[in-house]
Amino acid sequence: MRLKSALEDVKQTTLAAVSGLLAKLDYLASLRQDHGSYEHWGLQAVHGAESSKRALRTAHSEIVGSVLRTPVAVLIEDVEISRGETTAGVYLTRMQKQFVRLVPGDRKDAPTITHLSSVLAALSSLQRNRGRATRSVS
Repeated sequence: MRLKSALEDVKQTTLAAVSGLLAKLDYLASLRQDHGSYEHWGLQAVHGAESSKRALRTAHSEIVGSVLRTPVAVLIEDVEISRGETTAGVYLTRMQKQFVRLVPGDRKDAPTITHLSSVLAALSSLQRNRGRATRSVS
């Protein structure tokens, strides 16, 4: 039986259990510490600290890339999947407040930061306008 690499484990087990692309980004950001490193006790127990950190950093970078390649129309629907029990507006505001953690350490280039910030701003604006449209119809 072949053992999974740390990255395969992150993708096929950990992230597979998280519904929504933005929720995956949010989850990976939550594993990122203030000093930029990642901590996940289960992965570390199985794969070791360094392999786990590398795998989480790589997965985080890949998820950011996926978010940036996904059309905003698809992402606005993904907000509904990802937000859990909170409202879409509160969810997006929380994501914007933790923006520093949303961008992985290896993606600190200005275009990535600007693009992700713009995507979150667009989603927030669309969500607010969607809420106004719903209230005015009622």
